[in-house]
Amino acid sequence: MTAYQPLILNFLYALGGGLLTLAFMWLGARTFERMFSFSVAEELRKGNQAVGLVMLGVFVGVGIAIGLVVGMGLN
Repeated sequence: MTAYQPLILNFLYALGGGLLTLAFMWLGARTFERMFSFSVAEELRKGNQAVGLVMLGVFVGVGIAIGLVVGMGLN
């Protein structure tokens, strides 16, 4: 076991966790659009700030949840 092996493993965990978080955020956004059958992008173009705040909540919630799972995996 080299001195750099834990550092490399932690970097790979963080990279994998980041990619997993992005994938789940995308999935959360698509699920939200399908649940309420309207386009988030179109509503934001119209200036609907409420949709932006809801999407902010979706992204923060998914990010925290996945971050906790990845963080527990590092211990």
